[in-house]
Amino acid sequence: MGAVANAIDNRLRTRFTPSRLTIEDESSKHRGHSGHREGGESHFRVEIVSTEFEGKNRVARQRLVYETLKGEFDAGLHALALTTLTPAEDQKS
Repeated sequence: MGAVANAIDNRLRTRFTPSRLTIEDESSKHRGHSGHREGGESHFRVEIVSTEFEGKNRVARQRLVYETLKGEFDAGLHALALTTLTPAEDQKS
């Protein structure tokens, strides 16, 4: 796991105490697109399951994640594909 992925992991685990967290670097799929940089770590797919999302709609959940990762975006993280679930929603899927 690279430095940006580690930072994402640390911040999300600290803020949300997830029961499940997966982080996938998808930067290679975006070669030649805006925001891509050599060496990757510009585009990520994140799936996070946390009780912190209960009672919040999808947009509110995503805002929480983006606020948590503001420093990473300021440092060059370009894109984040998010799946945010409560434990109950995760069990249904």
